[in-house]
Amino acid sequence: MKKSILLLASAGFLFTACQNFKKAEGGLEYKIAKDAGADKAVSGDLLSVDMVVKTDRDSLLNSTYDAGIPQIVQLYPDSIIKQNPGDPTGLFKFVGEGDSLVFKIDLDSVAAKTQQPKPAFADKYIIYTLKVQKHFKKGKLTDQQLGEQVTKYFEEQTAKLKGAEAGKVEAYLKNNKLEPKKTASGLQYVITKQGTGKNAVVGDTVVVNYIGKLTNEKVFDTNQADLAKKHKVFNPQRPYEALRLHLGVDGVITGWTEAFQLLNKGSKATLVIPSALAYGERNAGQIPPYAPLVFDVEVVDIIPGKAPAAAPTTIPATTTAPATTTTPVKK
Repeated sequence: MKKSILLLASAGFLFTACQNFKKAEGGLEYKIAKDAGADKAVSGDLLSVDMVVKTDRDSLLNSTYDAGIPQIVQLYPDSIIKQNPGDPTGLFKFVGEGDSLVFKIDLDSVAAKTQQPKPAFADKYIIYTLKVQKHFKKGKLTDQQLGEQVTKYFEEQTAKLKGAEAGKVEAYLKNNKLEPKKTASGLQYVITKQGTGKNAVVGDTVVVNYIGKLTNEKVFDTNQADLAKKHKVFNPQRPYEALRLHLGVDGVITGWTEAFQLLNKGSKATLVIPSALAYGERNAGQIPPYAPLVFDVEVVDIIPGKAPAAAPTTIPATTTAPATTTTPVKK
């Protein structure tokens, strides 16, 4: 379960007032933002928590609210916690269902312990705010029984996301005053600039610019550096250039393969893609399960090609890019 500790330590949370923080073992600073009066977690218990992580510059690093699914953390025995002084896992014994906890990671201390340079995105602290949504008590349960409770809980959470998808699409279209065309598959699109020439077909290479976001306007990817910096998704290790997409050959989400066959050179469009044509029930990076996706795209060029002999016209959603990336483009 060390992985969950590392995941938590790499997340980021909502900054609240820094006053009245207490010192825990190892120098970790924390405070209980809300005590709902419920039973507190003990060794072996699991907590489902929503977390928001921010820097002391008030920059958002991560949020489970954006992902739509809480995260499970475990309270370890004191014997394990004491081996890692300052590990935030030890703070879970102070909270139970309905409680809220805030703690700060001192980056100077982390840099000294790890002998790694301090990250440049914060001055001194990363601030975590978490709310306990569900307390799974180990008690006399076997690991299997406890795991079954957690599995059922997440199935319920995922079902809520599935049920909310249509409403998210409807609200997005209404808020942005869009009146899109809709294909038989459920893809919706608005051509904001009409191009010239023939539409792209399977076998062609489409050269495109794009920005992708959720229906809550949260941007998760773009191939344009200025937009990546603006929306705080810039990655200095990736190239920012027009994407070359070989339709029907390169593995992309189904919605993209269909959409670009509706566009010609020079056209711009807004695509609203249902999860069935994207990542479906999968959690893909910043994209939660059953998330409809919105793309603003521009077709820079279409290079005629030859359709592959046995290639399908669409790529099944199960063969999209791996969950380590949120980009619905080439593998």
